[in-house]
Amino acid sequence: MKYIVLGAGPAGLVVANRLKQLGKDSVIVLECGREAGGLCRSSVVDNAPFDIGGGHFLDADNIKAVNFLFKYMPAEEWDLYERDSRILINGYFINSPVEANIWQMGLDEQIEYLKSIAIAGCNLGHKMPNRFIDWIDWKLGKKIASEYMLPYNKKMFADELNELGTYWLDKLPNVSFEETLRSCLTHRACGKQPGHARFYYPKKYGFGEVWIRMADSIRSCIYYGTRAQSIDFIEKKVKTTDGEIYSADIIISTIPWREFKELKGMPNNLITSILKLKHSSIETRYFAENMDTQAQWIYYPDQRLPYHRILVRHNFCPHSKGYWTETRKERTPMFSSNSGETFTYVNEYAYPLNTIEKPAVMKNLLGWCEKHQVYGLGRWGEHQHYNSDVVVNLASSLAERL
Repeated sequence: MKYIVLGAGPAGLVVANRLKQLGKDSVIVLECGREAGGLCRSSVVDNAPFDIGGGHFLDADNIKAVNFLFKYMPAEEWDLYERDSRILINGYFINSPVEANIWQMGLDEQIEYLKSIAIAGCNLGHKMPNRFIDWIDWKLGKKIASEYMLPYNKKMFADELNELGTYWLDKLPNVSFEETLRSCLTHRACGKQPGHARFYYPKKYGFGEVWIRMADSIRSCIYYGTRAQSIDFIEKKVKTTDGEIYSADIIISTIPWREFKELKGMPNNLITSILKLKHSSIETRYFAENMDTQAQWIYYPDQRLPYHRILVRHNFCPHSKGYWTETRKERTPMFSSNSGETFTYVNEYAYPLNTIEKPAVMKNLLGWCEKHQVYGLGRWGEHQHYNSDVVVNLASSLAERL
């Protein structure tokens, strides 16, 4: 083949479809599962969609990605929502982000948060620290750090937060004392709002439906139940667990690098560095009862609760009920034996961890691979915490570049 794509998640599906659109017919996709979609797959639970990988939404403001996906699932099949996400903190359900909505707390709490933000290191001009925990204090103030950001990140990503780097946190806006004060005085959110402020979700299906349709458009190119286990960088060959061998001029991998049993021709130092890449595993768990809230999702920093986030299904998925939780796998034993769930699913590869070593590892790894016509792409090929709409644009751009 001209192109072999490893994995039929969003990255693999988009790059393969875009290559076909550009007139490249010599393309195959190897997918270990029986269905396309990767982390964005959906199932049917309690007669309504359930997104097994957690909460997935299409950012309405990413126009390029929206237009691409609407070719496979037209606009009239999506509902458009204004984001309503909340945080349960100090007994208050407030809107996200914290700093723009502390006015929804009591007056005493507002004063304490304002005092903390006023003396945050970034607002006083202090030097930016290198350790994750210190950086959060410096950026947000000790009160937001200790009551929300640090416990939430610990629940979602890792018990040892100082294993994480700070290079990925620059996207967080500065917590301005003036804007926070203005929010408290005017009782409205001021400053930069979080992503997915407006989002699309399918009217009749789960988020996985758009990827199923994309896979159907190239069904003859996808080999399901075919797990790649090794890459030969010298011969440009991929070997599968059932002993089949596929060769190509260009290999595009969207699967986790740690899943390969052999990387023939790759220097040992790069192979060893892959072992430094870390990830978190997430369980999704469905509960049938409705929640008394208008929020689509809610964040829970409270360490006594096992889950870090709840997706309120009946507030974004028409004709459905209930909610599902997202919980880091290590915390699932905290659920009681009679917790009332009716369905659970574990995603071994859920979130790439932004550890201190990761940027250097991935720069060297991807740079070397590209010289040998092998390209890492997407959340796992690049080991980046990308949303699916970002992956759509990255995969389209790679196909056009190739």
